[in-house]
Order: sequence, then C-alpha cells, then structure tokens
Amino acid sequence: MYTFSAFLVLLLFLPAGVFTAQAANQERQAAIERAIAQILRDKAATVGVAYSVDGRLFTHNDTVRYPLMSVFKLHVAVAALQRMEAEGIGLNDMRQIAPLQMHRNTYSPLLDRYPSGPFSISYADLLHYALALSDNNACDILIDYTGGIEAVKSCIDRAGITGYDLTETEASMHADLRACYRNWAHPSSVVRLLQKILDGSLLDEEHTRFMRTTLIATTTGSDKMRAGLPADLTLGHKTGSSDRIDGVKTGDNDAGFFYLPDGRLCFLAVFVKDSRESDRTNAALIAQITRIVYNSISSSLRHKSSSLSTRLPEGATSRAE
Repeated sequence: MYTFSAFLVLLLFLPAGVFTAQAANQERQAAIERAIAQILRDKAATVGVAYSVDGRLFTHNDTVRYPLMSVFKLHVAVAALQRMEAEGIGLNDMRQIAPLQMHRNTYSPLLDRYPSGPFSISYADLLHYALALSDNNACDILIDYTGGIEAVKSCIDRAGITGYDLTETEASMHADLRACYRNWAHPSSVVRLLQKILDGSLLDEEHTRFMRTTLIATTTGSDKMRAGLPADLTLGHKTGSSDRIDGVKTGDNDAGFFYLPDGRLCFLAVFVKDSRESDRTNAALIAQITRIVYNSISSSLRHKSSSLSTRLPEGATSRAE
C-alpha cells in the first residue's frame, strides 16, 4: 500500500507535459497506423514498417520475417569495414579482383566497367558499388573478404542486432530464388542497425562518415522512399528488390534515414513481401508510407513550434532544438 501511495505522489509531481507528450506520441502512432491500413486495404502484399525518432521506435506489422534482398548489403558493409579497421586497411587501399569473382548473370555495374580480365579497385569504390549502386558482384567480393556470410552474421550479432538472419550470398540467391527468404529481418532490426551505424558505435569516425555519405549517394530506388520526401530533404538509404516466383515478388524494400527540418534524424524501414502488385505499385506504397510518416512527424514539429511561440515573451524568437 505504501508503494502504491508513493507512486501516486510521484505522479502528482510529474510535469503535465510528460503526459501530454506521451498522449501526442500515441495519437500520432494511431494516426499513422490508420493511414497505412487505409492504403493497404486492397493490396495483395504483406507490408511491414518501423521508424524511430529520438530513440522512440514505432512499428507496423513488424513480427513478419521479410526477405532483406539487397538491404543486407548494409550488414555486409559493416562487417567489411570492421575487418578493414582490424587489419589496418584504408579506404583508398587497392584490392585485386580475379575474373572468376565477376559473375555475368547478375546485376553488376562493376562488370560493365570491367568486362574482362583481372583489375584493381579501391575498397572505397568497391563499397560504393555495393551500397550506392547495389552491385551484386561487389557485395559477394566483400562477403568473401570478411570470411563468408557466417562471418558477416557473427559481426552483426556482436553488435547486438537481433530479429534477423543471414545465410545467403547474392550468388546463392540467384541460383535459387527461394533462398532469398533465408536472408530476412524485421523492419525494426534494420532500423536499429542504421541507428548504430550512424551513432558511431559500430565503426570508427572515418568509416561512420563514409557510410553516411555513401548511403546519401544511393542512386537506386528513386521511386521509393525518395519519392515520398521533399526533394530538398537529405536522405540516405539502401534499397532491395527481387525477381518474381510464379508472379509473386519476394521482396521490395527501402531502409534509410532522413534529416528532419529541425536537424534530428528519423530512421525508417518499409518492407514489402510476397506482393502480387506491380513493381510500380510496390514502389508507390513505400513512397506513400514514407510520406505518411514524414508528414506526421513534421506536423508535430510545427505544432510544437507554434505552441512554444505563444508562450515566448515579446521580442523573443523560437528555434527548434
């Protein structure tokens, strides 16, 4: 009884703003849930969403195992960069690539650049091809460098990331399209990985900066997350897309971060699984959900700024913190 009474006393002394903020967050999440449900109501696809602002995580349909597709290149890049740090290898150091490492029946801008014979490429360029251009050969070369997909998985496990699994390379998924289902994650798992990449807890300062700028330089998926945000908003992201099995698209994804008008970061992952919709519709769904999340957060920022300005003394100005 004493404990309960003490709890009541504590509640009395908590600022009213605490409860107001919690209620606002709950209402925003409920509004986003309703908006997402509305656009998905007639779609033949399973869609999962996770986003985080200021360490607060919000999810929709997050318990499903979504095929990562090329989003797993984020995991591969982290493992490769950590090994480079351990071995004292710089981003501008060169790596020799043998012709047998360049598969011809896969998506590879790197192959277009080096169509025959052995060649040398910097680690920075190799990572850029894998991340910003989503090159499959570059990805598997990096996996080989880390010691195999098991080594990549061990690296991400040590980082404390859960809710995912990795067993496949780009080559093994190309050989068996159903193997794509074995590289999976919950959207919230990828959001947590992105947070750790950008907060510097996984990589040194140089490599953290490199990951940020490389993801911002991504050229794939302009009709996905990018299409749902204002054109002048800075976005860094990694896309993923599969082939179809009997007309069903295994996965169509986008995961990334964008800077809010007040300078804070929002992390977002939108994954589409087993879709019978067209590629164009899948991309539009990701763009619409991105827009819903962004508009909701931006609206709350405008409301906060407006409320603050009404309480400021005459002559003072408001600035989002």
